[in-house]
Formats: sequence, C-alpha cells, structure tokens
Amino acid sequence: MRTEFDDALADRLCRYAAVDTQSDENAEGSPSTAIQLTLQRMLVDELTAIGAQDVTLTDYGVVLATVPGNIDGAPVMGWLAHVDTAPAYNATGVKPRVHRGYNGGPITYPDAPGLVLSPEVSPYLAGKIGDDIITASGATLLGADDKAGVAIIMTAAQHLLANPELRHGPIRIAFTPDEEIGRGVDPRLPKDLGAAFAYTFDGGAAGEVEYETFSADQAVVTITGVSAHPGTARGRMVNALHLAAKIVQTLPQDSQTPETTEGRDGFLHVYEITGTTAAAEMRFILRDFERAGLAAKGELLKTVCAAVQATEPRATIAVAIRPQYRNMRYWLETDMRPVELAFAATRAAGMEPVSVPIRGGTDGSRLTEMGVPTPNLFTGMQDIHGPLEWVSVQDMAAATRMALSLAQLAAE
Repeated sequence: MRTEFDDALADRLCRYAAVDTQSDENAEGSPSTAIQLTLQRMLVDELTAIGAQDVTLTDYGVVLATVPGNIDGAPVMGWLAHVDTAPAYNATGVKPRVHRGYNGGPITYPDAPGLVLSPEVSPYLAGKIGDDIITASGATLLGADDKAGVAIIMTAAQHLLANPELRHGPIRIAFTPDEEIGRGVDPRLPKDLGAAFAYTFDGGAAGEVEYETFSADQAVVTITGVSAHPGTARGRMVNALHLAAKIVQTLPQDSQTPETTEGRDGFLHVYEITGTTAAAEMRFILRDFERAGLAAKGELLKTVCAAVQATEPRATIAVAIRPQYRNMRYWLETDMRPVELAFAATRAAGMEPVSVPIRGGTDGSRLTEMGVPTPNLFTGMQDIHGPLEWVSVQDMAAATRMALSLAQLAAE
C-alpha cells in the first residue's frame, strides 16, 4: 500500500545511492575518503533548503543539524545514519532501479544476467508483494546500508518542519562517515550532538528495535620472514606467506568463523592477507556478545601465532589487538527508557516491535559507550554488502512513521 512518503523516500535513496561514498580503513583522516564529502555537502544543502537550523559540516566529516522543538521541557533526541558504504564490494557507478508493485517473482539484473533475487534467495522478500523494491543493477551494492537511514531521517525531518502543529522536542540530526570501518563516532561527536539519547536508523526488517550488538576488536598479525633468491633458498628462506597460511589452517575451521556461526555465537574472521615472502600482514575481526568471549578469541589468536612462531624461530610474528566497540546492552540494560520509547513508537506506527541481537555493530555502539544511549532502528535494508542488496520503499515509509511517533512520544 502506497503512502504519502513513498515518492520522497524513493527519490532520496536513488539520488544518494548514485553517489560513491565507500570508506577505506587503510586511509588516514576523517572521513577516510574525500568522496564521502560529496554526499555530505549535498545533505548540507538539502537540510538548509527544508528549513533545518544549525546546519554544519564538521572538520571531522559529520553533518549536524537541528529540527527545533515546539514544546518546552522535552529532551533533546538524536537521529543518526551513516553515509559511507562498505569496502567489501564494488560501490562505484551504482545505478538504482525501482521495481514498482513487486509481483512475487524473480528480479533480474541488467549488469549481471546470471544474478537473481527471489523469495527463495531472500525469504523476507516473500512478504513484500505489492511493495516498491529498490535494487542496484547487479554490478555494485545498492548502498541502502545506510543511505536508506539517511533518506528516512531527511523525510521525517522535512515533515516535522513543514507541519509545525506536530508537537515535538528538539531533534539533533547527525550523518556520519566511516561507520563501515568502525570510525564513525569521533570523540567530539557526543558533545557536538548534544542529545540526551539518540537512535541510529541502521537496522533491517520492519519492526526491529535493537539494543544488543557484538563487542568487537580488530587484530593485525605482522609476520617477518627471511627473503632469499628462490634458486638458492634451501635452508635460508623463511616464507612469510607460508606462515600466514599455517596460522589460518591452525585456527578452527569448523567453528568460530562467520560461515559456521549464527545466533549468539561469536567468531574470529580473517578478512585480508597481504604481503610477500619477506613480510606479510593479516587482518582479523574478533566478535562476541560477551567481553569474556571476545577476550578468549584474542587469546586464541595469540596462542596460535605463538605456536606457528615456535616452528620457525628465524621469523617474527607480532599480534596487535585494537578495541573497536562494545555491546551496547551493557549500558542500555541499566536504563531501558530509550528502548521502551522505541517499542511504543513502533506500535504507534502499526507494527509489533522485534528485538534480536545484532551480529554486527552500529555507531550507536560507540555512542552508547560514550554516554549517549543509542538503540538501533529498522530501515528495511536487506542482503547488504553485496549485489543482491535491496530495500522496500514501504518499509522505509514505516520507519519514517515510527520516527515521527518517536518525536511526538518523547515530547510527552
């Protein structure tokens, strides 16, 4: 069923998705890529045009703005979404496609003839017959993660600004860069945001209100071997790449990897290996819902690296583990009011809220840890980080209605 927000949401998502905003964890600075600023500047202009106040692009790459409140005493609420897309898949040259009134059959892609999206591939799609479905063209991801969130916030903000009879408190908007590489929340953001509590619009299926995420660390393993000419290498060469392969093979293969875990299981994931005979670098992400489980995965990696090191004392293997974010549940469970408000807003928008642990993280994980309670709310995005990524416009409209309910309920 079409709603008053559908056309604006579809237009916004298609415009935003067409802008390449991929982040890069190997780059310094914030944002990590200058291309993210192209969309950020577009959003500054658009926020100004719809009448938002205090519109700013910070020197760390975040767009901030205010929807002024029209009721005294209401708390300041934050709404956040991230503009970057995942480095995991091609995001250059995105060509969004809107499939009006989905008929339940297969969706094909002009730039990838063998690629098919169907309810058999993505079961959630089976419940979206009649909806308007947005996909990319098959050669790229779509970028609904999280440009759907950006479109929802922009559409809700415009509606509030255009309808002053809707009673609400002040709302602070933040569009962040570099969420996909774990650097979306600059230490200055909580103060600059100035919100008592906030929400990220960065979730999936309609009705999801999420307040538990993975805890996350990144590990970098640096291997220094011994280089020699291969023709005279006997007894002299120590191949760093062979040692990297041994580390991978020694780690559990039938458990504790992303492809063998689900639900509340954590994992230890090698996602990049680079190097030469002389030196190699391995990058891992470590994930668990509990601090103890996360620490155990770090110790496992260190133990395996030490064991491989012992087989070849001429090499050196160093392990560096860096915290990324922690399970927001640790803080939210002490004060569930932001979560309960989101439950009420979801019901007011005609849905029953669903809460499942996120097998990932959001900017809200860091914000919550830094003192701004920030649950995560649905946008409708599905099959993210790959060419099958899609979103229902009507799910986005439901999220927009939920955002408007949040604004009004918080004022009460």
